[in-house]
Parts: sequence; structure tokens; C-alpha cells
Amino acid sequence: MPEKKLKILVTGASKGIGFEIAKEFAINHDVYVIARNKETLEKISKKYNFKGFYAIDLTVENAVENLFSEIKENFDVLINNAGVYLYNPVEKLNNNEILYSIKLNTIAPLKLIRQVIPYMKNQKWGRIINIGSISGVVGEANASVYSMTKSALIGMTKSLALELAQDGITVNTINPGWVDTELINNENLEEDFSKEEILETIPQRRFVMPSEIANLCEYLISQEAKTLTGQSINICAGLSVGC
Repeated sequence: MPEKKLKILVTGASKGIGFEIAKEFAINHDVYVIARNKETLEKISKKYNFKGFYAIDLTVENAVENLFSEIKENFDVLINNAGVYLYNPVEKLNNNEILYSIKLNTIAPLKLIRQVIPYMKNQKWGRIINIGSISGVVGEANASVYSMTKSALIGMTKSLALELAQDGITVNTINPGWVDTELINNENLEEDFSKEEILETIPQRRFVMPSEIANLCEYLISQEAKTLTGQSINICAGLSVGC
């Protein structure tokens, strides 16, 4: 590990899992955050001492490339957290929803990795963590696009872990189950099933806390985890093994 504060880039960091990860890392490292809402980013950056923020829509054509042409920082750690959850029967999906999900959940992470890899290779050290979903491991009815894109992250992680193994770079995916964020309090979700009904499907009968995912990220960037690469790690309160 470089003998310095790490420079860490977290996407989708304005709320939920991404925010919790960024907040945790900011205690000991230099954290830079990406999300769409500039006002929110400005507010949380000031409050939690984030070193920089970038308000962009990662699905816009050339958004990632244009961002990195302006950024003067090199990053030791990339957390690909930004994503969209789409819950809809397959026959009701429209093309815009499908393409947006693929761009944000799959293509944007790959483009971001492409940008940070040269520096990581040069210093022979780097950490890439993709935030997937348990839906990409076991599948989820009425979430076919979401499951597809999160499953793609797992395949990408394995391939890149092999490709970058000799460069001191680890690549892993974390697959959360139901997490206690704004999503489970979404009114649209309540139309399909209540929080109580969700809990009945989870073996531990509890939601995963965002802080638990942040703690796992903290371990994955540590020197103790240097041999842990190419892995798909389920943090789901037992959801992946049955109910």
C-alpha cells in the first residue's frame, strides 16, 4: 500500500450506500465523490471534508472521458457504486429504461475503471470495488434488467482481476441484499410489497446497514486483503442461500 493518504473516488455518493462509504473513508483518506445533484454534493462535501466533488450524469455520452480530461487527480481506489434499480415486468420495459440501466450499471463502471487503471498500474497498487447486488447472483423476478446488469459486473470483476493481478491491483464485487436506504421506503415499492413482507424473505429478518458495506470496503482496500481479488462477496443477511 502506498505510504500516504489514499485518494478514493466514490460514485453515487450523495446518499445511501455510496454516501456511507464516502463518509467512512473520509476519516482517514482523501475522498472525491460523484453524483448528479451538485447542491447535495456541495453540502455533504463541506460537512464531511470530502476533498472534491463532480456533479455529472455518468450515462451521458463521453461524460466519463470529459470528466477525466479535466480532473487533475489520480486515484488509488475506485468505488463503483452508482446504479439504478428497475422493478418492472419484462413486457412492460421500454427501450429507454433498458438502455439507461445498462449505461449506468455496467458501461459507466467499465469506463471509470479504464480511466484509473494507468495510474494504478504505474504505481503497482490499486483497489477497485464494484457494488453489485444479490439480484445479480440469484436473480429477481420483475427485475430482469437490474439482475442482468449486476450479473455483468461480476463477470467483469473476474476478468479484470485476472488481467490486473500482476500489477498489484485487486478487483472485487460486493453484492448487498436488501439495504436500509431510501429504496425500501420508496412509495412505488410499497405498492408491490411492504417492508414487513421483504423482511419475511430474509433469513436473519433484518436489513443490511449501509455502514456494514462501508466496513467491508474498508477491509478490501487494506493490505490484509491484498490476496482477495476477483471475488463476488454476498452481504445479504443470508438472502442468497434461501429464506
